[in-house]
Amino acid sequence: MLSNSPNLGHRGAAVRLMFLSLLICYAVGSSEKTSQNKDEIHVIHKNKLDLREIVFVIQSQSNSFHVKQAERQRADLLEQAQSLTANPPVVLLLHSLSDNEGDWSILPLLPSLSHSFEKNSSWIVFLEEETHVNVVTLLHVLVKFDKDKEWFLGKPLHDEESTIIHHYAFAENPSNFKYPDFAAAWALSFPLVVRLANKVRDEPLKSDFTIDLKHEIALYIWDNGKGTHLTAVPQLCTEPKDSPLARHCATTLSKVPPVCGEPVKKEDLFVAVKTCRKFHSERVPVIKKTWEKEALFLEYYSDHSDPSIPTINLGVPNTERGHCGKTFAILQRFLSSAVPNTKWLVIVDDDTLISLPRLRVLLSCYDPSEPVCLGERYGYGLSQGGYSYITGGGGPAPRTTLKTF
Repeated sequence: MLSNSPNLGHRGAAVRLMFLSLLICYAVGSSEKTSQNKDEIHVIHKNKLDLREIVFVIQSQSNSFHVKQAERQRADLLEQAQSLTANPPVVLLLHSLSDNEGDWSILPLLPSLSHSFEKNSSWIVFLEEETHVNVVTLLHVLVKFDKDKEWFLGKPLHDEESTIIHHYAFAENPSNFKYPDFAAAWALSFPLVVRLANKVRDEPLKSDFTIDLKHEIALYIWDNGKGTHLTAVPQLCTEPKDSPLARHCATTLSKVPPVCGEPVKKEDLFVAVKTCRKFHSERVPVIKKTWEKEALFLEYYSDHSDPSIPTINLGVPNTERGHCGKTFAILQRFLSSAVPNTKWLVIVDDDTLISLPRLRVLLSCYDPSEPVCLGERYGYGLSQGGYSYITGGGGPAPRTTLKTF
């Protein structure tokens, strides 16, 4: 998600026995919980890992909905910590640490984190807004690793085959390289944080583009084989929180996405499909047979007018690289009186399959009066004061761009 995007216009959740039984159950449960907490504290002290040695960084965003999600996550972590110790850990919200646009890409932030927490901390644990942490289980995991050594911990992912988004890295055997699933949380020991921070400080980051952060961070840490490899931790999971498979997990995910209210109405969405002449007969028919019927307002924009679809020629020629001209022309048309006045603009590539009903549910979580862009975030030159942008889609992983006005 991209927040703080420019605002482009105004368009714009008797029974005494039973009672006594409940009291007894509560008393027994409270007693068991107290005993369990004492055992857990004993384990923590025995292994000499204080909860205050962990810095939690929630990879939060500045949009109001995401701020609430992150604050709820922080409150849960602190509540769990309170039952274990009187001294809470540090829990940081990524979006609030500085005004640097590149902080979401983590690496530019490491020098600051190292400087602030090196003396008293042993681990930094990064987690997404939707990641639930069982603090006790996480402590039991971390005490297994020597905090004075370099560790990069996570749930490993790997490519089945070389991919363009990873610049065909490890083409001969792509499954050899492991990178962390951010949704399961991932952790760095402070000796590694310090070394990486010094490297970031002394050597400018080489990559201009940030397009798959988890893979790029793992590559940076791996450092052509001279650095630290990802260590797989089975307790870092993406199982649903209430799943039987999650009993051993230190991290889990919510089973269902948040429901924030009634779905956005069909009449509040205007859908713009980007296409070109060579795909009129190949891709457009698929849209018409699948999800087009869910859109109340939809137009196809192309480099050629075809009344049989129909398509609208925006006067922008199709190009192999760089599609800003067509997108800008769509924005201008949306702001004109030529299309219905709606709260949301959805820009979709012609090879995108999308569930508009699910999208309308998702959009209920966002305030259309805020200037906001939703999509898959990429970055350009983030370590040198660059900028974030939404990927336009296409290829094996098409995406959707949404804007409010």
